[in-house]
Amino acid sequence: MIRRWRRRSRQVRVELFTRWTLYALPWIMLVVMAGPLPGRLRDEGVAGGLAWAQLGLSAVQSVLAIPLLRRGIEHRRREREVPWGLLALATVPMVAGQGAGVAVLSTVGAPDGSAFMTAATMNTLPFSLSSALLLSVRAFTLLHAGIGAATLAALAVAGEGPFMVVGSAFAVLLMAALALFTVRSSIWMLVVMWELDASREVQARLAVAEERLRFGRDLHDVMGRNLAVIALKSELAVQLARRGRPEAAEQMAEVQRIAQESQREVRDVVRGYRGADLQVELAGARSVLRAARVDCRIEYPGGDGDSGGGADGGWAGELPAAVRSALGWVVREGTTNVLRHAEAARCTVRVGPGRAAGGDRTAVLVMENDGVSDPGTPASAGTAGNGLKGLRERLAPLGGTLWSGPGEGGTYRLRAEVPLSAAPGREGRQGREGREGREGGGL
Repeated sequence: MIRRWRRRSRQVRVELFTRWTLYALPWIMLVVMAGPLPGRLRDEGVAGGLAWAQLGLSAVQSVLAIPLLRRGIEHRRREREVPWGLLALATVPMVAGQGAGVAVLSTVGAPDGSAFMTAATMNTLPFSLSSALLLSVRAFTLLHAGIGAATLAALAVAGEGPFMVVGSAFAVLLMAALALFTVRSSIWMLVVMWELDASREVQARLAVAEERLRFGRDLHDVMGRNLAVIALKSELAVQLARRGRPEAAEQMAEVQRIAQESQREVRDVVRGYRGADLQVELAGARSVLRAARVDCRIEYPGGDGDSGGGADGGWAGELPAAVRSALGWVVREGTTNVLRHAEAARCTVRVGPGRAAGGDRTAVLVMENDGVSDPGTPASAGTAGNGLKGLRERLAPLGGTLWSGPGEGGTYRLRAEVPLSAAPGREGRQGREGREGREGGGL
């Protein structure tokens, strides 16, 4: 149970704690405010029966308060309508409990007036807690003003003194105001958390949409003019060919040259879009995660624990270009997974030297974040597997390895290791063929 609790994100913990605190509050107040009842429960005859009825009706209200509070929380999230039938049902034991309390007071009296005022509020508090979420502030105020007025009138008819009459009505209104403030303030904090979570999701979607627009603009700038020129020159070549003019061949040669130039330019755009540099990705990850209110720390040899990816680059800037590019892709994919598939509050990226099994020097990058409900599932890694599979395919030609799985304290860890000796000449047959295929033919 404790381990499952630790694996939950902070947002889920706060929401569960708030919910169960509200569910337990009617029972806590029932125990605290049942002051005058223990003595009455031992009475025989009508007094004892009324006391037991008052206690039982308060317990029924506490039972009904749990589904009402749950529906009230869902109502605040705009997921359900107000359960008017259940709310009306909860009104019945509340009114009956107040009547039983007045009947006990009229039958045997109350040696301690303050104790009876406490018991009177016990009859209305569970109903006040649940209705505070389902009703507007105005409707809640008017309803409890009516309950207070009804309590005042019933005690006045029973012949009680002014202190008892006014004090009991005031106690009911005071506890109603306390219930309204307690419940509304708790749900207000949950609403703020829900809105922050929704804004972070929207922010991630906007980042993806912005990147798509940027890529579309680049392609439009590269291809728009060239395609227009190709269309015009092709049309001119057709007209010249129909007339038997030799200039038609020159125009088609020009079309071929422009098409080849466009192909090279598109490759440059795609290569720039697909490329990744460790220093740039570290700086981008820190900026994006902090904008999403995730405390991001980047650590590397010689760094201060809160840097990396700066202008100097530190130890990361001294890595071979192939290694920097491969690790940059790991940072990019890991950052995407944190934004999309975790409710993280902290994320740490560590880059440093390591040693492979054969003794070769390696570069190791570890990315660790919290806020994962179940670190052992593939969805926690972001994907159903495609993102991490792509990373492994990028690291494999360089002899690199990738590991992902649960870390310590309910975190999720992504670890990549690439030999520092990795170079284009050591990529292997598969890596060379894949690269030559990308650069040599088509898009």
